Amino acid sequence: MVTRANHNVTMNKQTDFVLRTIEERDIRFVRLWFTDVLGMLKSVAIAPAELEGAFEEGIGFDGSAIQGFARISESDMLAKPDPETFAILPWRGEHNGVARMLCDIVMPDGEPADADPRNVLKQVLTKAAKMGYQCYTHPEIEFFLFKDAPVAGQQPVPVDDVGYFDHSPSATGYDFRRQAITMLEAMGISVEYSHHEGAPGQQEIDLRYADALTTADNIMTFRVVMKDVALSQGVYASFMPKPFAQFPGSGMHTHMSLFEGDTNAFYEEGAPYQLSAVGRHFIAGILKHAPEMTAITNQWVNSYKRLSGGDEAPSYVCWGHNNRSALVRIPMYKPSKGNSTRIEFRSLDSACNPYLAFSVVLAAGLKGIEEKYELPPEAEDNVWSLTDAEREDMGIAHLPRSLGEAIAAMEKSELVAETLGEHVFEFFLRNKRAEWDEYQSQVTAFELDRYLPVL
Repeated sequence: MVTRANHNVTMNKQTDFVLRTIEERDIRFVRLWFTDVLGMLKSVAIAPAELEGAFEEGIGFDGSAIQGFARISESDMLAKPDPETFAILPWRGEHNGVARMLCDIVMPDGEPADADPRNVLKQVLTKAAKMGYQCYTHPEIEFFLFKDAPVAGQQPVPVDDVGYFDHSPSATGYDFRRQAITMLEAMGISVEYSHHEGAPGQQEIDLRYADALTTADNIMTFRVVMKDVALSQGVYASFMPKPFAQFPGSGMHTHMSLFEGDTNAFYEEGAPYQLSAVGRHFIAGILKHAPEMTAITNQWVNSYKRLSGGDEAPSYVCWGHNNRSALVRIPMYKPSKGNSTRIEFRSLDSACNPYLAFSVVLAAGLKGIEEKYELPPEAEDNVWSLTDAEREDMGIAHLPRSLGEAIAAMEKSELVAETLGEHVFEFFLRNKRAEWDEYQSQVTAFELDRYLPVL
C-alpha cells in the first residue's frame, strides 16, 4: 500500500532529480502545461530559478481567463508542476534548452481544483484503486497531414493520395512519422506502431500501453509534437474528426484493461474469448452508459459526421469479437499471453479531452462491475449491414446522431454528473449547448446548393 509518507518521499526524489537535471543540462526555460475543460493546452514558461518555488507553492494565474475554470469572484488559482512528467523538449536544440511538465491545478488553500480535468481523472483512478484495480490504456491516434494551414472557405489539401498501409513514393508521410516518433521517444513516450491510414494524408501512430493518467498526459504531448513536426516540415497536422465527406474520419480507438497487481482482471482461462466476469461487467457498463457519455468522448459538432459515416466508426451500441463495426471490440486472444486480454473502445475522437474521456469510460466500466451489469448478446454481423428492424430486434441502440442528441442524453446522466463533478458538468453542457446553437443557425453550402436553384 502506498502511504502519504511514501508518496511524499517519492515526490521529493523526483523533484530533486528535476532540479539537478535542469542544472546539468543547462535548461533555460521550463514550460508548465495544463488543459482547460475542453482539452485545449495552456502553457506558461518560467525560469529555472522559479521552479523550486513552483514545486512548493505553484504558479498563480487568473482562472477566470481559462475556459471553464472559475468565475471572476474566485479567479485565483495555482498551477503545480508534477515532477514525474518532466521531459526536455527535443525540438528546441541542444543550445536552447527547454523542458516541460504537466501541472495539477489547485486552489489557494491547496485543495485540488474541481475544474481541473487532470484532477477529474485522478478521482476516478482513486475509486478504481479502492476497488483493487489499476487501469491501463493504449490509444491508436489518427490525424491528417495537409499541405497548408487552413484557410477559411477553402478545402484542405492532403499531403498525398494513398491509403491504408500504403508505402508511398512521397517521402512526406514516412519522413514525418519517423521524425515525430524520434521526438516522442526522446521525451519518454513509447510508440508501438505507425502507418498510413485509410484516407489521403491520414496517419496513425499507436502509443504503448501505460496507466490511464500517463496516457492522457502523453496524448496532450503527442498533439504538440505532431503540430510542431508538421510545422518544421512545411505541412499542417489536424485532429479534426471528419475533414472530408468522402473519406474516413480520425478516431482514437483505445484499448483498456484493469489489473489487480500483476494480474489482468479481464483474463479468465477457458472463458469465452478468455474474458472474465469482471471484463464482461466492465463492457456492459460501457454499453449501458455509452449514449450519455458520448458528448464527452465525441465533443465537437464535427464528431458526429465521423460517427455517422461508417468506415469503422461505430454508430451503434453493441459489442463483438473482432467486429470492427461494434462500439466495443474484443481483440483476438493471444495464446499464453493472458495479460494481453483487453477491450477496445472505438468511438473516441483523437480531438477529445483525454482526461475527461478516460474518466467517463472508466467510470461506466466500474459501475458495470459494481452493479454486476449483464452483458447483452454479442453482435456477430456487420452492424452497418443490418436493417433498423433487425437492429431493434437484437436490442442494439443507436449512439447519439448529433451533438444536440448527445447533450440531451448527458443532461440526464447521474453517472457523468457524478464523475465530472458539478462544476465541470455544468460548464461543459453550457459550452456545448452554445456550440450546437451556433451550428444550427448556420446556412451551409449544402443547403444553398440543394435548395437555392429549386425553391
